[in-house]
Parts: sequence; structure tokens; C-alpha cells
Amino acid sequence: MAGGDSKAMQPRQNQGNRPNVSAALNREWPVLFRSYVICSIAHAFWHGLGWRAALALCAVAFFACGMASAQDKRILNPQPLPPLAKPDDPHTPARELFGRKTTPTALPTRSIGSYSKGCLAGAVALPINGETWQVMRLSRNRNWGHPSLVEFLERLSEHAARSGWPGLLLGDMSQPRGGPMFNGHTSHQIGLDADIWLTPMPDHELTREEREEMMENVVVAKDRKDVDPKVWTPAHVALIKAAAEDERVNRLFVNTAIKKALCRDAGHDLAWLHKVQPWLGHDWHFHVRLNCPPDSPECEPQPPREVGDGCNDEEMHRWSTEALPAGPSKPRLGPKMSELPAACRQVLNAP
Repeated sequence: MAGGDSKAMQPRQNQGNRPNVSAALNREWPVLFRSYVICSIAHAFWHGLGWRAALALCAVAFFACGMASAQDKRILNPQPLPPLAKPDDPHTPARELFGRKTTPTALPTRSIGSYSKGCLAGAVALPINGETWQVMRLSRNRNWGHPSLVEFLERLSEHAARSGWPGLLLGDMSQPRGGPMFNGHTSHQIGLDADIWLTPMPDHELTREEREEMMENVVVAKDRKDVDPKVWTPAHVALIKAAAEDERVNRLFVNTAIKKALCRDAGHDLAWLHKVQPWLGHDWHFHVRLNCPPDSPECEPQPPREVGDGCNDEEMHRWSTEALPAGPSKPRLGPKMSELPAACRQVLNAP
């Protein structure tokens, strides 16, 4: 895979003969309605499995809207969202406001607030093409970040290319003004988070359609207990290690099975593993989070992770089962503007 194996680059296929329901429904629909429709079709199609199986599928649909949807296939030319009737209504979720901003501000660059309740002034865009990277899911317009994040990704891609990884496929960073998103993430709000695919970059420049339709390679085995040896390579270890060793990185989020593989394959050099945090999902990408940059005094830092490799601690056991919620989870509308730092109102309203 690290060498651009053509078989490994093929889009992930559906299991068995089940229809690709989520791809057919994946549009700009509200999360709740989309989950409801998936559940209805699942119940109708899998009714022979009994009500418990249908209920489990519903739970997956609701749960996935907050995680797996982060890199879902999108439409090539999404239409602009209609203006809000009452944008100043204090009950309007902040995501409805920030999700409608398509350009950054001309304010001085700074990350404001916390990773999950904040915004971004003076964002810069990562170019969609570089010699050693390509941006995916362009329709989402989420290739924005603090300049330190853009520089980090460019440098990491160059390092990875020198180490044998063909180039980075980059997923969501932040919106043009940061802030809460309609779907996919709770964090990624202050321009310091980025998703990096564990699929190496192809040897050609992807078309817009390919960037929307190409599916990722899941590196975790079907039983969820370890990585898939047919997909996982030493190059994956080297890439994640290179990211973790950058002093600007606060932590990385990966699937527990991936952390397990990293602990096993890292050899005697385990010091960097303390930055790698096991988390639910994250089986086809890893999530990078940078520390607050010096130019952003309003950025709320996240405490560094405890010293130690974390390969055998309680955290690994807590996420190892990846248990689904007991039932359908309530859709989250995210924070209101009143819950964000006051400076985010200036960012939102700036020309």
C-alpha cells in the first residue's frame, strides 16, 4: 500500500448484496432526517433479522452521523444555503451561522476559544493541490486553518514523501471562519485540527468527482480487534510517528486497534506514543490536533497527555470494545452563539 498498490487504492466495496443506502441518501439533509430515513429503509430491508437487528442499525445510523459522516461522499456542486429568517435569534445554533460563511475574515489571524467551542479569525486555505498532498471532499469547503496548521500539513507531507509515503490525502480541517459545523465533527472549530487519510495519495491529480466519490481504505480488521494485515504497513507507522513527533502537535486520535498496532510495531522507541490517543471510529484516518499558537491568547489550550506510552492503560481497555449506544442518540444541534467566546460574534459579522 505504501508504494501505491493499485488494489489497495480501490474504493471500499459494500458488504454482501446490501444496497448502498447511505450513498444514495447522502445530500445536504439535516442529520436527524437522514438518520430517520436510513433507519426506515434498514428496518424494511432487514426485517427478516428481527427488531433487535433493525434497532441496532438505527443506532449505527444515528451514531455515525456524528463520526463516520465526516468524510461521506458529497455532491459535486452543492447549492448555497438559503438565508436564515432570524439570524439574530438567540436560539439559533451557531452552526447555522458559521456554516453559511464561505469566505474567511480579513481580521488578524487568531484561534479563539476551545477546540469544540470557538472560531477562527484570519484563516488561510490549504491549496487543494501540492506536490505531496491533495485535498479531498472539496464541496465541504473545510480546507481552512490557522497558518501553523497549513504549514504543519505541508511539511508533514514532504517528510512523508521522503520516507516512502506517496503523499497525503487530506480531509476536514476547519470552515473559513471556524466555528461549529453542520455535521461530521464536534471539534475542528479553531483551525488547529485536521483529518489525514490512511490511504496514500494516487499517482495522478484527482478530479473533483474523484475527490467526492473516492472512498477511504479502512485499516482496522472486521473483528475490530486489530489492524488488517493486508492493508496495514510499516509506512503507516512511520507517517503517524512523524506527525506525533512534531512539537506543535498536542495529540493524535486513532482507533484503538491502530494504537494497539503502533505499540506493537514501534520497536524500542515508544516515547512518541503518549501523544496517540485511542478513540472511537478513526479507522480510516487519524486526527491531528495542534497546540494553541503563540499569536492566539484567546485560544484555550488542551492539557497535554500523560507521560508514558499508554499501551496498556485503562484508556486502551475503555475503547477496545467500541460498544454502540444503548439506543438512538439525540441529535446534537451544537452550541449557540451565546455559548461561544464573545469575539466569535465579531468574526461572524466581519466582512
